[in-house]
Amino acid sequence: MLELDGVSVRLGDRSILDDLDLVLARGERLAILGPSGCGKSTLLKVIAGLVPPECGDVRYDGLSLCHTATEDRHFALMFQEFALFPHLNVLDNVAFGLCARGVRRRTARRTAQSMLESLGLAHHAGSRVWSLSGGEQQRVALGRSLVTRPRVMLLDEPFSSLDAHLRKALQEECIARLSAENTATILVTHDRHEAFSMAHRVAVMHQGRFVQVGAPEALMAAPATPWLARFLGFENVDEDRAIPDEAFLLGDAYPRATIRSVTWGVGQVLLEVQSESAGFYRVRISARELGVLGIRPDQGGQIGLAIDFSKVIHFC
Repeated sequence: MLELDGVSVRLGDRSILDDLDLVLARGERLAILGPSGCGKSTLLKVIAGLVPPECGDVRYDGLSLCHTATEDRHFALMFQEFALFPHLNVLDNVAFGLCARGVRRRTARRTAQSMLESLGLAHHAGSRVWSLSGGEQQRVALGRSLVTRPRVMLLDEPFSSLDAHLRKALQEECIARLSAENTATILVTHDRHEAFSMAHRVAVMHQGRFVQVGAPEALMAAPATPWLARFLGFENVDEDRAIPDEAFLLGDAYPRATIRSVTWGVGQVLLEVQSESAGFYRVRISARELGVLGIRPDQGGQIGLAIDFSKVIHFC
């Protein structure tokens, strides 16, 4: 288990990370979601050991890592740029991490070959990485990270340079590989759809702090602040009004629709909804009598809604 305890980083008089606490279980996938400049990549570098925290601690299985070198943490870090070695062929790129850990070259190459076979890249083993497509290079980078069986996989926006179709396919492949290895994973991204589709939990960052941490459904159902509601795509969020404390519960048995806008009120929520069966309408729902109401994002950027209509107190 990976733990962050009060981790802070400053650059001059500017706070980059501010008193962050986090726990990551074995096999869990966590997305760090936030706008550019909020501290996401710096947090990943602190976990990897590339940036020392000014205060706080990073622990794995209860042991502090603050004085443990990057190469001795047994974490894998995968960048957006892939960072493949152009002078090595595909097989030796994948085997590199094993050789760096002292595994005999013949054994490392045999293990790397097995990884390439599982990724569908065995026929490219002797090829130079620059001759591969972007998607193939991405899978080589993934194989190089996974072949060392890391305790934690750290992904720094690895899919952002790929087109949408290829990005979705590689996201699914990455999830399958990480799940098969039961590898704890932290994904840094600014794309909420990527975060929600790949992670068990999402930690939203803003100005070096976690705004809210929870399952994707929980974040969409009850954003903790108006800023978060806007960041997640809701409209008409009133800064001066309280957000209901009650959680929206997911209920697949109820009608599906698409939310066009949300206005948080004091003790109530006003939804403008486009329904497949009922057309466009507005619904005002009491937060105290919310009943079963589910909000779930999909890959198309829309938001699925499930309502217990017995709890609707007013139609506009």
